[in-house]
Amino acid sequence: MSDTIRAFIAIKLPEKITVSIRKIQEGLSSYGFKVKWVRPENIHLTLKFLGNIDRADTEKVGSAISESVKTYAPLSLIAKGIGVFPNIKRPRIVWTGVAEQRNRLAGLQRHLDDHLESIGFQREKRPFKGHLTIGRVKQRIDSNRLMEAMKECAKFESEAFIINEIVLFKSELNPTGAVYTQLMSASFSSL
Repeated sequence: MSDTIRAFIAIKLPEKITVSIRKIQEGLSSYGFKVKWVRPENIHLTLKFLGNIDRADTEKVGSAISESVKTYAPLSLIAKGIGVFPNIKRPRIVWTGVAEQRNRLAGLQRHLDDHLESIGFQREKRPFKGHLTIGRVKQRIDSNRLMEAMKECAKFESEAFIINEIVLFKSELNPTGAVYTQLMSASFSSL
């Protein structure tokens, strides 16, 4: 048994939201792009990718997560719009954004980063951009066709959903796709 695990901290989405995101994936896939679509049950909002960590550190990470959510009431979010990273000319990731309490979400992520830094994890260097990865581009895509597809989906907006916990996941990469296992979670305060 390995002493390290690949881990990340994220927010799980309610099933009704992943169902509506699946409809967007189906609409985009009708364009025939070579994209590996994320299975709906694996779509999540990443707050911090930890990479390979010592299995023994999961307890410390769990405590940092618990400390981070202590002063936060549940958040209301909406999945909204479509975009790509890094840009339309060379897309690698297809995503939908999050709207509503984005500033509170970004504050929560900074708070989490502070607690993780205090136990030895490096701060995130890039600014936090809350998004839900829905696909990974496998082959070059014509940017004009991609823009056309994105315009079709630009008005996508899920219903509002409440987020009331953060989860530490273990990620195992398999040929059929990633398998995520929940290691622990911490609920937000009920202020």
